[in-house]
Amino acid sequence: MLSSIARQEDLCRSTLGHIKHFLSGVFRYAGRQGVLDSPNPMREVEIPRARPAGETRAYTLEEEVRMLAILPEPAATIVAVAAFTGARKGEIRGFLWQSYDGYTIEVKQSVWRNQVGEPKREKSKGAIPVIAQLKPFLDRHRASSGNPSEGFIFRNLWGNALNLDALVGEVIQPALEAEKIPWYGWHAFRRGLAMNLHRLRVSDKVIQQILRHANVTTTINIYVKMVTQDAEEAMKKLETKCSLVVPQTVPQLPSEGTQLGTKNGVITVQQAQPLEAVRENLAERGDSNPR
Repeated sequence: MLSSIARQEDLCRSTLGHIKHFLSGVFRYAGRQGVLDSPNPMREVEIPRARPAGETRAYTLEEEVRMLAILPEPAATIVAVAAFTGARKGEIRGFLWQSYDGYTIEVKQSVWRNQVGEPKREKSKGAIPVIAQLKPFLDRHRASSGNPSEGFIFRNLWGNALNLDALVGEVIQPALEAEKIPWYGWHAFRRGLAMNLHRLRVSDKVIQQILRHANVTTTINIYVKMVTQDAEEAMKKLETKCSLVVPQTVPQLPSEGTQLGTKNGVITVQQAQPLEAVRENLAERGDSNPR
């Protein structure tokens, strides 16, 4: 079955893994209900070869601030909640006024489509601190909603959980596109909070507690996308430092212009050169593997 799905649909390997997990749960449930009296047929199924998952995105604090400056209500408040609590989309839809005391907001439930249920897992339940920058958004939203004491924080005209996907299509994306701000989805705010906290040197265990991950490995894996950016910034700093204090030794092939005093075709240059200039010199002589 999975092989057939993989042939017909352009799905990544992780998505196929989610499908297998879902189907396995269906058959387990069927077994418990007495509908299936044989072993779970998904148990021995291998995930077929498929393309790797695409790169995930995370919003920076600067991008989030720009969004809050241009979005109307209630979109701005919902984005602020996503950015400053790291809650999942279903958890945001499930937030209740009776679970907000002005200092924390408690995750008790999640809403998928029109179904209210438990959060993703038991450890997903918990209280999230509300920072000072988020509280005015929630307080203003409460006042504009008639100061309710209970019910969904973000609700439609009928009092049900607001459809965030419709809000994105009708309000958020058009506003962001006008300002050339990309929309990466609700989970990009959750990843962004993890990265912002990590850059502030908050410990992984504390970030795990805030995001309510089942284990710290999940939390750490979020930072993988930071490696390239952080490494590049670090090497740029090193390059700047080296340009001030370290003479560059640039390997060159002997040529007609080689001056006396060179040894083995290596010229010691006292004027420091940036890394890009070194790469250009190496490329000109055909050495594509600088060391």
